[in-house]
Amino acid sequence: MRHLLASAALIVSGPVLAQDLSKVEIKSEQVAPGVAVLFGAGGNIGVSYGEDGTILIDDQFAPLTEKIQTAVSTLGAQPVKFLVNTHWHYDHTGGNENLGKAGAVIMAHDNVRVRMAAGQGDQKPSAKVALPVVTYADGLKLHLNGEEVRVIHMPAGHTDGDSIVHWTKSNVIHMGDLFFLRMSFPFVDASSGGDVRGVIAAADKVLAIADDQTKIIPGHGAMASKADLQQYRNMVSEIVAKIETGIKAGKTLEQIKADRPADGYGVKADGFITADRFVETVFNMVK
Repeated sequence: MRHLLASAALIVSGPVLAQDLSKVEIKSEQVAPGVAVLFGAGGNIGVSYGEDGTILIDDQFAPLTEKIQTAVSTLGAQPVKFLVNTHWHYDHTGGNENLGKAGAVIMAHDNVRVRMAAGQGDQKPSAKVALPVVTYADGLKLHLNGEEVRVIHMPAGHTDGDSIVHWTKSNVIHMGDLFFLRMSFPFVDASSGGDVRGVIAAADKVLAIADDQTKIIPGHGAMASKADLQQYRNMVSEIVAKIETGIKAGKTLEQIKADRPADGYGVKADGFITADRFVETVFNMVK
């Protein structure tokens, strides 16, 4: 877990920027009227803004808070009023304390608060002001800025506290780390209640509500489409099936790795989660 969380910083920005956050630039992309995504170091940030205030989806690392606030202001948005965490890892919640002190109302699944309060591995227990003050078991709805924003819990996927965020009018979905776009094979954090079958189930649920015009914000990587998510879902499902077949045939982990079940999917070979690492994770979950 220590290595996994420390490595999360590297997914988007690369080792140099992850080690020196002072060099990170926060770049914005408009995805719909009143909805944008911010790219920097750590998880992609969703922004919803308008007359009712600004909602932030995740907040990367604490040293980047000022840059993130500047990027929000540059969009023409008010200071952050609400913050939703898609899960508990510190590359998505590192700015919570700063934003909480600035008055943001923090919301997340019940398990996010529990895990942040307890800490785990390199992620130390969070300060009280950094913890979600509004938590939920299944989800909630925010009626702000002219549309209904649905926050929906996806059980036991990347972690046990994952949520997606669906802007129903703008047709935008933020998936957190339930979806990486060609940056890496899936990171299934078993130590935080994650399960690869939950990753597939979450993709299925999002595919059921998306259409060909839906814009999808992955946890890491560029903006994506329903077709991109379908490809990701198929990849994960096919790799799992190949590993299960190998296990039924009595093959060892090393033999299954030698079969290279994750080859040919166009994922970066040197990504955060390599093919061998993902195969090992799946093997230990389904054996």
